[in-house]
Amino acid sequence: MAPPPTDSETNGLVARSRAGDNAEPLSITEISNALKRTVEDRFGHVRLRGELSGVKRAASGHLYCALKDDKAVLDGVMWRGNTNRLAFVPEDGLEVIATGKLTTYAGRSKYQIVMESLELAGEGALLALLEKTRARLEAEGLFARERKRPLPFLPKTIGVVTSPTGSVIRDILHRLADRFPSHVVVWPVLVQGQGAADQVANAVRRFSSMESGGPVARPDVVIVARGGGSIEDLWSFNEEIVVRAIAECTIPVISAVGHETDTTLADYAADRRAPTPTAAAEIAVPVRADLEASLADFAARQRRAVYRPVELGRERLEARTRRMPKPESLLQPQAQRLDEAAERLRRGLTDRAAQGRERLAGVASRLSPNALKRAHADATRRLANARLAPALVTRPLASKRDQLASLARLASQLHPERPLERGYAIVRDAAGKALTSKAQAEREAALKLQFKDDVLDVVPNAAASPAAPRRAAKPKPKPGTAAKQEDLFD
Repeated sequence: MAPPPTDSETNGLVARSRAGDNAEPLSITEISNALKRTVEDRFGHVRLRGELSGVKRAASGHLYCALKDDKAVLDGVMWRGNTNRLAFVPEDGLEVIATGKLTTYAGRSKYQIVMESLELAGEGALLALLEKTRARLEAEGLFARERKRPLPFLPKTIGVVTSPTGSVIRDILHRLADRFPSHVVVWPVLVQGQGAADQVANAVRRFSSMESGGPVARPDVVIVARGGGSIEDLWSFNEEIVVRAIAECTIPVISAVGHETDTTLADYAADRRAPTPTAAAEIAVPVRADLEASLADFAARQRRAVYRPVELGRERLEARTRRMPKPESLLQPQAQRLDEAAERLRRGLTDRAAQGRERLAGVASRLSPNALKRAHADATRRLANARLAPALVTRPLASKRDQLASLARLASQLHPERPLERGYAIVRDAAGKALTSKAQAEREAALKLQFKDDVLDVVPNAAASPAAPRRAAKPKPKPGTAAKQEDLFD
């Protein structure tokens, strides 16, 4: 056995190997790897219960957090492939059960758990997460009553988001057929398990983005439905992605998730909550038979409202008719007056005829042949004595003849061609219209000069030339001699 090392050997300036010592110094990496293998071999599969703290989701998709209890803290990490399969969103303060393996992180001289799955530690933790999510979304106003929209009274198309194979869709279709047959568009989705929340949210958003007049009719109301189950079975409808999709939907939404006692966050976000899927169908459409009965009742009331005034008018007319006098009693005074007028007319005609005969007899006595002969002789004698003076006829004729001669002389003097006899000329354009100004004449290509005996065609400015010499001015006529008219073409 080798003797123990002295102080000078252990605390020397330079490390030396001692006789019989085969423990070579290890590097930090070697000891870290050894510790890593030891921990992973010993704790290759563990299940830990603790409270989440410092939850952080990296941009790469990995999840980093810490698991703690009242005395210790253990770091944890979950790689992106496993985080995509989580059934809930990890948050600080949740009590969970993590399944994975312990390992070391040499970069920080720490040990941590690499989690493969993460579950809530019992229903109490699940309810705590539910309440926490509900309070946060309610603070954002997603559950406000002001956001609720009224449902259409009679939707033409109903969209249903549910499983195509369950009893829920059959119950809804059967209830709709009993109450009011409607056009139903079913969007098949998973209602439980991994990916169910994403499918439900996508279906609601796709219904909301449909346009009117497309190949598939846009629903007037959307029903999100699922049968009953435990809180774990209904958890997809508590996911934030589903709640936000329902709150942002532009179509009124009816939530029918679970039975009457089940409540999810989708119920708070929807415009109307139905206790069951069957009740959702009853809420969506009215009863057709009740509508027909109401219409029949309205039609009967309308007929009664129309006929009632007629009946009242008939009754009033009959009552007033009974109080009116008989037609015979109304016509008796007029009939008597008519008889009296007829009698007076008969007497008046008789009297007038008698008066006419008397006047005729008086006139006839004056129309005897002797009286007519005497009147004719008197008229002949007056005509023979009448004399007609010629001046009575000739005087008006002479006056009219003088007036006519004066008008003839005036017309001759005012004739437009009369000045031509005195040496004047009329300038006309090619169409024969008289021109009265130099500007009008210069605009014409050809002119006509009308003289007393004939018409002469001329061209304006044709004879004028810049180089032509000016003619000498003609001498003025001597006083007392008549001025002779100058030639128009000089």
